[in-house]
This record gives sequence, C-alpha cells and structure tokens, in this order.
Amino acid sequence: MSKKTALITGATGGLGQKFVRIHAEKGGNLVLVGRSPQKLAQLQQDMQNKYHVKAMTITVDFTEFDAAEQIFNELQKANVQVDYLINNAGLGGQGTFLKRTMEQDINMARVNMIVPTKLMKLILPQMVKRGSGRVLNVSSSAALIPGPLQAEYYATKAYFTSLSDALWYELKDTGVTVTTLMPGAMATDFAKAGGLTDTKMFANGVSPVKVAEEGYQAMLNGEMNVFAGLPGWQRPFVGMMPMMPKKTIMKFVADQQSIQKK
Repeated sequence: MSKKTALITGATGGLGQKFVRIHAEKGGNLVLVGRSPQKLAQLQQDMQNKYHVKAMTITVDFTEFDAAEQIFNELQKANVQVDYLINNAGLGGQGTFLKRTMEQDINMARVNMIVPTKLMKLILPQMVKRGSGRVLNVSSSAALIPGPLQAEYYATKAYFTSLSDALWYELKDTGVTVTTLMPGAMATDFAKAGGLTDTKMFANGVSPVKVAEEGYQAMLNGEMNVFAGLPGWQRPFVGMMPMMPKKTIMKFVADQQSIQKK
C-alpha cells in the first residue's frame, strides 16, 4: 500500500494500540494522539524501530474543549496530511446519572462527542477537497438502546453513531467514507478507567485484536456500520434490541451493569 497516514486518538490504549500496529504493519505512517507523553514516546519508538514508518505524537487531553483545535494546529505546523482518521478515544463510567458528578459527565460528553465531532469538522473538508479519505469512528453496540447505570455513555454513542451514519450518506459521492465500529464489551483499559471491570457486562470482555482488525478492514472497504467482538449468540440479539420493549431491554442492561459479587 502507499504511505497513508493514519491519525489515531487514544493511541496508547488497548484498542488504539491494535489500530496503530495494524496500520504500521501495512507500512503506513502514524499520528499518535493521547494524554501520556511517556506512553506516546514509547509507542512512537516501537513503531519506528519495528516497522520503519514515520510516527508523529501529539499530547492532548480530550477533556479540554479545544483539544481538536490543538491537534489540528499541530498537523498544520508539521504539514501532515491525514488520510485515515480513527476516532478511537472514548470515556465510560458506571453509576446513576444523579450520583455521577457534573465534571464526570461533561468530560464524557467532550471526549465522546465534542472532540471527535470537531476533528471531523476540521479534517473532513481537506479529505473531500482531495477526493479521498477514510474515517473510522469507534462507537459501541450500546448506541442502539438506552443504558441505565451508564445513561450518558449510551447516549453519547447514540449521538456519535447517528452523526457518523448521516455523514456516510452525505459523503457517498466524494471519495470519502465514514465507518462506524460498534463493538461489544472488550477487555481493555477502557473498562478499568470506567470502573466497569467487575460488572456482569465486562466479566467476559473479548480481546480487542479481532475488533480492531474487523474495524480497520471495514474502514478500508468504506462500509457504514460494522459490529465486532460479539459472541455468536449476541449478534442476532444486538440486532433485535431496538425492536424489543424498551422497559424490558433497559432492565436487562441495568442488570448487566451491576457489580458482580466476589
């Protein structure tokens, strides 16, 4: 493949690192975005040494309102063209809406909705002008239903999925595509950061490797939606969730979000 440059947010996390390695293995250059300069520097060194690709790092906190502008300004200064935008960074958090703090929920809205929306606002026009580009937005199968005990997280993913699908349609004749990855529960740092590792839903989280591979390939193919990381029995169930009685499905979700007794 030609030297395509992929900008990957949340690059040092479990799923993010998988995207980084997949792209580097194919010979692609990287823009690694994350909060920890130390982790980014180590990942940059690893990719450059192992795969002999160019890797640029941008340290930024997605809870800052102007995080997207900071990223874009760094790209402009370095004269870097983004061919693939992988909006992978995400923030979860278990607890009722009333018990979670204002800061927790505003930060989640910024990380899951505001910053990735701004990044697309800034980068998509350049892709459309060139007539080529791929966007992969990491959403969740949670986008399909309301989610008691993670009410705002489910809502942010519903927004992100709806926006992404509409953009896929709007851009269908431009040479640019927007793909939405909708995985199930995965065994990554996301669960740890959100206090979700002891919930029923994340007790048997799947490896992020296959999820990343399926999502990356779907992005290259220009698909609109891809479900990944779901056991065989879950795939048809997830597809039916929006058609199930809302109160019934919310009771099921609330039970899955509860902390398991040890």
